[in-house]
Amino acid sequence: MHTLQRAMAKDQNLPKAKPSIAMQTLLDQARAQLPLDKSSASLCRGPCKGCPKKLLEFANQEIEDWQAMLDAAEEPKLGDISALAKRLSKIKKALLANGF
Repeated sequence: MHTLQRAMAKDQNLPKAKPSIAMQTLLDQARAQLPLDKSSASLCRGPCKGCPKKLLEFANQEIEDWQAMLDAAEEPKLGDISALAKRLSKIKKALLANGF
């Protein structure tokens, strides 16, 4: 058996992460990476590609909603985690395009 095959076989024996832990990690990363605490005045600085204020409000609402569901012991599906990660990634890209 090749070294790579042995490593892959070992990885298959590892326990899978619970979706709730993966979602909590995603929410924590989003809070750390997105400027959710910026004031409205600092967000509106002229012409933009996508309104940073609205994007951050949307992201913050998504984060709060999922946090409430996790706190209520609701288990997210892997598709939920993937979809939220994709939305937050797009929001982050739009914010970077606007200089945030």
